[in-house]
Amino acid sequence: MANLNKVMLIGRLTRDPESRMFANGGKVTKFGFAVDGARKKNPSTGQWESEPCFLDCEAFNRGETGKTADLVEQYLRKGSQAYVEGHLVLNQWTTQDGQKRSQIRVVVDNVQFLDSKQDGGAPRSSGGPAPRRSVSPPQDGMPEENYDGGDSRDSGLESAPPGQSEDIPF
Repeated sequence: MANLNKVMLIGRLTRDPESRMFANGGKVTKFGFAVDGARKKNPSTGQWESEPCFLDCEAFNRGETGKTADLVEQYLRKGSQAYVEGHLVLNQWTTQDGQKRSQIRVVVDNVQFLDSKQDGGAPRSSGGPAPRRSVSPPQDGMPEENYDGGDSRDSGLESAPPGQSEDIPF
């Protein structure tokens, strides 16, 4: 039987990234992420509303060339829009009073910053559109950080319609 554990999300950070170093020199950067949830019609107002889905994400520096945690820490802030690709991990523990707890979190494999520098995202190249920065695990000796100088408009992603706020959650 085949298995697949992959998530692809576009959303905004709900809190600033927080980093922690490991004794072996590795690093993890944790951040909150919100994606637009299913749309439901509010019976009292008759308006369509979407409920955001809040997730905890972790980005690691893996291997000698891994820089995902560093780049998330450097370029993303609360409110930054990003494309996150990763896999789900179930974290289980027992509290001090004996209750069993669990949490599903996203371990980031790839991230693209969708905001310009003025909006808190990746740096802007001189005289051109905002770059999209992509970070993924190295494959076949390729460098981990891939730079695509295209604008997020080229990726088929649309910004919020005029008159709608882009504040968190949506």
